[in-house]
Amino acid sequence: MRAVLALVFLGIAFVFTALPGGAGAQSYRFTDVTIEGNQRIEPGTILSYAGIARGETVSAAELNDAYQRILGSGLFETVTIEPSGNRLVIQVKEYPTINRINFEGNRRLKDEELADFIESKSRLVYNPTTAESDAETIAEAYLQNGRLAAQVNPKIIRRSDNRVDLVFEIFEGGNVEIERISFVGNQAFSDHRLRRVLESKQAGLFRILIQKDTFVEDRLDFDRQVLRDFYLSRGYVDFRITGVNAELARERDGYFITFNVEEGQQFRFGEITTVSEMDGVDAEEFAAIQRVRPGVVYSPSLVENAIARMERLAVRKGIDFMRVEPNITRNDRDLTLDVEFDLVRGPRVFIERIDVEGNTTTLDRVVRRQFRVVEGDPFNPREIREAAERIRALGFFEEADVNAREGSSEEQVIIDVDVEEAPTGSLGFGGSFSSKTGFGLAIQFEENNFLGRGQSLRFSISGAEDNRNYGFNFVEPAFLGRDVEFHFDVGYVETEDYNANYDTRETRLGFGLEFPVSERARFGVNYKFDQSEIYNYSGPGTSLLAGEESQGALNASSVGFTFSYDTRISGLNPNAGMLLEFSQDFGGAGGDVDFSKSTARMMAQTRILNEEVTLRATLAGGMVNFRNGQSSRVTDRFLFGRDIIRGFEYDGIGPREREAGTFDDALGGNFFATAKFEAQFPLGLPEEYGIEGGLFYDVGSVWGLDQTSGNTLYEGGPVRHVAGLSIFWDTPVGPLRLNWSKALQKETFDREQQFELTIQTNF
Repeated sequence: MRAVLALVFLGIAFVFTALPGGAGAQSYRFTDVTIEGNQRIEPGTILSYAGIARGETVSAAELNDAYQRILGSGLFETVTIEPSGNRLVIQVKEYPTINRINFEGNRRLKDEELADFIESKSRLVYNPTTAESDAETIAEAYLQNGRLAAQVNPKIIRRSDNRVDLVFEIFEGGNVEIERISFVGNQAFSDHRLRRVLESKQAGLFRILIQKDTFVEDRLDFDRQVLRDFYLSRGYVDFRITGVNAELARERDGYFITFNVEEGQQFRFGEITTVSEMDGVDAEEFAAIQRVRPGVVYSPSLVENAIARMERLAVRKGIDFMRVEPNITRNDRDLTLDVEFDLVRGPRVFIERIDVEGNTTTLDRVVRRQFRVVEGDPFNPREIREAAERIRALGFFEEADVNAREGSSEEQVIIDVDVEEAPTGSLGFGGSFSSKTGFGLAIQFEENNFLGRGQSLRFSISGAEDNRNYGFNFVEPAFLGRDVEFHFDVGYVETEDYNANYDTRETRLGFGLEFPVSERARFGVNYKFDQSEIYNYSGPGTSLLAGEESQGALNASSVGFTFSYDTRISGLNPNAGMLLEFSQDFGGAGGDVDFSKSTARMMAQTRILNEEVTLRATLAGGMVNFRNGQSSRVTDRFLFGRDIIRGFEYDGIGPREREAGTFDDALGGNFFATAKFEAQFPLGLPEEYGIEGGLFYDVGSVWGLDQTSGNTLYEGGPVRHVAGLSIFWDTPVGPLRLNWSKALQKETFDREQQFELTIQTNF
């Protein structure tokens, strides 16, 4: 055994003795460095990467490091370092320059879009690592567009002078759409109702045109948030999304998305109290202005509205830095939430400045006037959030982010507004059909942000074979920099034997101012000039219309006002709203006629049956009264049958002057009244079709004349009743509505219009 161990030790000693003593410490000293193969890169640049100086002693490991540095520069395809005595030879092969970049096989994304994604550029050095990274970036862009099977391969084509063409060969693959969105655990709201909340949509008939039915994973995060907000605003404070499953179909051409939810119980407001921790601040005064009442379904937005009202009152009373903090107490036994509003003093922070970026078209002042504060005012986080909502509500921007950051000191903040412009123009088309007049056409162009000033500009043309209507409208929403709206209108209407034995011409001009008088009410004043004429009357000379024609062109100059009250503006019920409008015009301020004209309208809407069915109602009426012995003409009276109740033509109802076989003309009326009711509901069709149904019922009448004759009919105002069926179709080119109507009660010579179609498209 000892002999064996001795032999082993002798062997090990022999091995160590036989190894070259300096192998691990081999070194080189070069008096000359030669660089070969470089064409564009200067030798000094290559030496700087190598880091080896003449006469410097370097080890084999340092030579390897020099090799790695030169190769890692990304400038060379191959690198060789060879010591030759006292001379070091560095041989390189440069990467070619990119002559041009091409994309092949792309249809979904344009060349210009793809070029913005990649780092490789023409006239720069080609780098295969960068090209591969660019290919991955392009594939990711297709992934965001729902093309999971997209493949991108970079290829090069060698050219002269060490140049290459870089070609990205793209296989886009099929669009991976959302085949089905379903929910598990929902009891209060149906799948149909919840799907309407989400940004993601199911694939439908127009899947080629609609991109929201394309599966985008990032969009699911937004869907989770809006779904949570939907339930919270309806009192489900315990609502949770326990999971979202996105399963890819076996064919890899579609996703099935399932939201697992826990709704919990619906809570209502319990006791509402207000307390003050600030000296001199009366809690009862602030409690009196909030609108939250016990028993109402709880909603965070109602709490926010109450806080905003209190803080605005504090500003009006000169109480700076007051904050309202809501403390909520939960009562599980009766499913209520008690809310205590605490009035406390917040930190003394001021606004240093407001910066607006990204508005390439919209002027800064359009964005800035959405803020109720300016530089130097006390900082109120709630006011900044409300300003952000007002900026988004303008409809001028795709994205609008408003954030606050610390300014030049701890007591100052800077408000950053980052926006991304959106298209603000629209082009609308409308059509109608009548069995007597055939098809009618309407075209309307509208720009809501004219020259980036926030102004609205609209031009419309409509008509059929026998009528033409031209209109121009301009609105400045911030006249003289204040919350005052200025509007200007010009119009021209001409009819030629339009279901009548006479022609008309009417030119109108008007302008006015409108301003808020309360949180939900607005008041406007206006001036109107109107010139109207009846001509080419072909009826008997003894008729009423013959007498009206003989008056020639008359000028009407009037001043008036409009009052509106809209509960849809910060209303307490998100599912219901009401609009009330009342207007009067008084003629006689110049012109040829002395009159007064009054109209009123009330509209209401609510959702029932877990918000599946929408109910709407409209009540309207009007009267015109001529004074000093003057009488109204057909151009002054209410004549718009379709606007009064559906199912009738322009002059389809109201008083008429008629003689069998001779003439039949609508006269219009000095009075009208109408009531319209309609319901909109799902038809049970797949939601992705975007089709819903509707029923409507209208009742109304037009009556009253200053003069009558033996040929006058319906002057007393018989009531008409109409029922109809509607189809609401949300198409990629805009919301489409088709109405089929049937008069349940009408007079013999009324003129029905049994079908109507309207459509609008945006660009």
